[in-house]
Amino acid sequence: MDIRDILVDGITQLDDWMEEALAPLNAEQMNWLPAGKSVSIGFNAWHVSRTCDNIVNFVFQKQQPIWLAKGYVDQFGLPKVEQGTGMDLDIARALQVSDPALIREYSNVVFKDTIAFVKQVPLEILDEVQMVKPLGEMPKWRVIRQVLMTHGFMHLGEINGLKGQLGLQFPI
Repeated sequence: MDIRDILVDGITQLDDWMEEALAPLNAEQMNWLPAGKSVSIGFNAWHVSRTCDNIVNFVFQKQQPIWLAKGYVDQFGLPKVEQGTGMDLDIARALQVSDPALIREYSNVVFKDTIAFVKQVPLEILDEVQMVKPLGEMPKWRVIRQVLMTHGFMHLGEINGLKGQLGLQFPI
């Protein structure tokens, strides 16, 4: 076993749990906003997928993200370049995901692409140091573990918390 196996396991788990969390939701539930300074389930799901897509494709591989390459930006009508990091709270709260099936599809495509990348990337590439704004420099394996996995699971927790506020069941 090497670090790629651990990273693939974590990303696979995040993909499975994200699908499970999002599958039963309709557009109203996806876009519901509680009082205060929270963002919607839809924003959280979009942000996790866009971050993963940007890191693996744009930052690591210097290629167009799936968001642009496969036309998801046109289907969603959401920001072309931004993926939510540092976004003004009012703008983030106003963001709407109109098609729950489409966000699940995009998320699944991104996670499958991420898994394929991690499985084939040479270990020496994963050891290369990468600048990730606003976090700083770190080895690429840590970017995957911290920015994609840990950060993704944090947002999944937000999604489940919002589901609980909506009176919906979520796995514990």
